Amino acid sequence: MMAHKLSVQAPRSVVMIRPHHFSPNPATAHDNAFQAQDGERTAEAIAGAAYDEVSRAADQLAGAGITVHLFEDQSRDTPDSVFPNNWFSTHAGGHVAIYPMFSPSRRRERRGDVVEMLKHRYRVQDVIDYSGLEQDAVYLEGTGAMVLDHIERVAYAARSNRTNEVALERFCTHFNFEPVVFDAVDRDGRPIYHTNVLMCIGTDFCMIGLSAISNPERRAEIAGRFADTGRVVIDLTHGQINEFAGNAIELDGRDGRVLALSTRALRALTADQRSALESHVGLLPLDVPTIELAGGSVRCMLAGIHLAPRGAARSATGRMPRHASEEASLAL
Repeated sequence: MMAHKLSVQAPRSVVMIRPHHFSPNPATAHDNAFQAQDGERTAEAIAGAAYDEVSRAADQLAGAGITVHLFEDQSRDTPDSVFPNNWFSTHAGGHVAIYPMFSPSRRRERRGDVVEMLKHRYRVQDVIDYSGLEQDAVYLEGTGAMVLDHIERVAYAARSNRTNEVALERFCTHFNFEPVVFDAVDRDGRPIYHTNVLMCIGTDFCMIGLSAISNPERRAEIAGRFADTGRVVIDLTHGQINEFAGNAIELDGRDGRVLALSTRALRALTADQRSALESHVGLLPLDVPTIELAGGSVRCMLAGIHLAPRGAARSATGRMPRHASEEASLAL
């Protein structure tokens, strides 16, 4: 492992939502080809397994020294609430963005207590709310729709029902990112619903499904951009994308940077790819097969906090004290 140094790309804290009534969302299945059904377990068994998977993942992250703010979701009306990175993001300098969501079933996921916790625990200067764009059928589902290079200030976005270029341009103007838009499809030619399924940007590496980018010139341009930054480019196959290998996030842990990804994603990587990653980050696999039925994986579950904390130093365990605005039974 390289010497531990802080990176603007790798947050030290995350928000997670622990669901009590998880289920794959039929309202979003038509444009999310990564969703799957489980005909073997009852709805109650699936919900219970998802609750346990989030609980274990939060414990593992905290054990690695990452601050986890864990909120409870007891609603039956928010089946995708376990994926908070779609409705808000945070940015250095004290900025928070709230996003317009494509499916009406997902708009109920936005919650004020999460934003209030951010204001209480971290230095928040402003909250920019784009959710009103839903009235004009303009959508941008956060860091699912965009994969942000915080170092080079580039927002990569694959066109889809959930990624509108007007909203993207507005975000990039407000937050000082350069938009890079492209078309990406799965091996059956269907548009890939979220950019973060096929791309993960770390401090010293990028995992990307280059073959999913439809236009060869655009594909070469994007590969060249990452190479020019000095990052190691790890090219993912369509098969690896289907196993959520691209749906990972680099975090800053107690002993250095780690890559949080699912056990399914880790199994899909080749030995050479793992070795290339391990020269830059520790690998932190989280077992979330039930959550993955909903068509997202570890990256979708973790909303990174790129904000300066308000004085309360992170403890050795990564735990933060509870706050009344949190509905969590514990705030890891």
